Amino acid sequence: QLMHEAGIPRAALQFLPGTGEVVGAELVADHRVRGVIFTGSTEVAQIINRTLAKRAVAEGIDIPLIAETGGQNAMIVDSSALPEQVVNDVLSSAFDSAGQRCSALRVLCLQEDIADKTIEMLHGAMQELRIGQTDRLATDIGPVIDAEAQKNLQTHIDQMRHKAKSFYTLNLHNSCADGTFVAPTVLEIADLSDLKKEVFGPVLHVLRFKRDQLGNLIDQINGTGFGLTLGVHSRIDETIQFIVERAHVGNIYINRNIVGAVVGVQPFGGEGKSGTGPKAGGPLYLKRLQRQAALGLGGHTVYERQVPASLSAFLVWAKAQGLKIADLGEQYAHHSPYKVTMLLPGPTGERNTLSFAPRGHVFCAATSTDGLLNQIAATLATGNTPAMPAAVAKLLPAHFPAELQALIKTQEAEQTAAQIALVEGGLLHDYKTRFATLDGAIVSVIETSEHSDIPLWRLVAERALCVNTTAAGGNASLMAMAS
Repeated sequence: QLMHEAGIPRAALQFLPGTGEVVGAELVADHRVRGVIFTGSTEVAQIINRTLAKRAVAEGIDIPLIAETGGQNAMIVDSSALPEQVVNDVLSSAFDSAGQRCSALRVLCLQEDIADKTIEMLHGAMQELRIGQTDRLATDIGPVIDAEAQKNLQTHIDQMRHKAKSFYTLNLHNSCADGTFVAPTVLEIADLSDLKKEVFGPVLHVLRFKRDQLGNLIDQINGTGFGLTLGVHSRIDETIQFIVERAHVGNIYINRNIVGAVVGVQPFGGEGKSGTGPKAGGPLYLKRLQRQAALGLGGHTVYERQVPASLSAFLVWAKAQGLKIADLGEQYAHHSPYKVTMLLPGPTGERNTLSFAPRGHVFCAATSTDGLLNQIAATLATGNTPAMPAAVAKLLPAHFPAELQALIKTQEAEQTAAQIALVEGGLLHDYKTRFATLDGAIVSVIETSEHSDIPLWRLVAERALCVNTTAAGGNASLMAMAS
C-alpha cells in the first residue's frame, strides 16, 4: 500500500500471498511473467529453472531468473582470534531468527588450539538465551516456521547426537510446548562431509582443524558446492588474505557476524548452489532485468582494469591473422570487470568492497568458427577457462595457438562444472533443456552470435568483503578523525 501511495501503479506491483506450490508455480508457468526473482531452497530454484527453460524454448524468449538460495555457511576461527568476540558473533550468526536465514552460520570451524576454551564459552553464553513467544521483549529466539521444519530439524538432531563428538542443547521451558520451537543445539562433527544438506534452523555444527590444514579446510568448504556467506575471525592479515583469495563465496565477513547484509553496503548473494547472481543491492542487479544491458560495468569506469595474459595472447594472434574478432576482443579487454574492485560505503570502523572474480569454467557451444572465437575471447577476457564438447573444439582454426589450445577443457555439458554457458542460437534449445535437467548449481545459458557483444558482467562472480577494522586493535579512520 505504501508503494502504491508512492506512485507505483497497481498494475505494476501486486502482492499474492500463498504457497509456492500453488501461487508460485502458477506464476512461473504463465506466459505473461517475463522474469523471476526467487529466494528459497536450491531444489525449488531448480524446479523454477526447468519451467522457465521449457517456456524459453517454446516462446523463443530469454526469461531472467535471479535465484538466491541456501548455503552451508562456515566461520573459520584461528588461535589469534578474540574468543569473547567470536562467541558473541557466533550466537547472533547461528541463532538469530532461530537460524532461519540463508546467511546463518551452520559450521563453526575452530583451530584445535583454542577449540575447547571457545566451545566452553559458547555453551555458557547460550545459557543466557531466552526461547519463547516473539511478542515478549525478553525473548531472544522464537519458533521455527512450521511443524514440518520442526520435525525435520529434530530428526537431524536426534540422528547426529549419537555420531557427534560432543553434544549440547538448551532445555525448552514449558511455555514452548505449544508451538514449533527447536532448542538451540551445538553438535561437534568429525568431517564436513557428515553434513549432506543445509540444516535450516538453530543448529550449529562445530568442526576442529589444525593450522597446517587450513588450505584443505577451505577446499572442503568450496567442495560443498555452496558459496553464500563465510566468516573469518583472525588478527593475522596473512591468514585473512589466504582465506579470502581461496574461498569461492559471495559474502565474506572479517571479525564480525555473518548476517544482516545492508543493501548497497554489502551487496548480497552467493554462487554455485547458493545462487545465480547478480547480487541484490549491487550494481549488476537491474542489468539482469534489462533487455539490452551494457557490455561491462556501465558507468563504473574509474577503476583500473587488468587484462588477463591469455586474452593478450589471443589478441596478438587474432591481429596477426587479420581476424574480425580482434576488434571485438579489444572491446572486451577495455570493458572486462576482471579483478575490478569497488570501494563501497559503510559506517566508520568497517571497510566494504565488491570485487569481480572469474567463475571458473565457461561452457562454449557454437556452430561456426567465428562464433566460437567470440565465445573464447569473452571467456578469456574475464579470466575464465573455456570448456566445450570435442565436436565444437573441431571448429578451432588449424593455426590456433598451442598455448591457448592447452587452456581449453574438452568435455560434454553434463560433465562440466560451469555455471555459465555461451551457446549460439542454433544450439540454444537443445542446451537450455539439457542444462536445466542437471542437479546442483543452476547453469545460466546465454545466447551468442558470431559478432555480437557478449555481456562480460555475466561471466564473473561478485565477491563482497566486509572487514571490521576495529577488531585488530587499531582503526586508521577513527584515529584520523581524532587527530
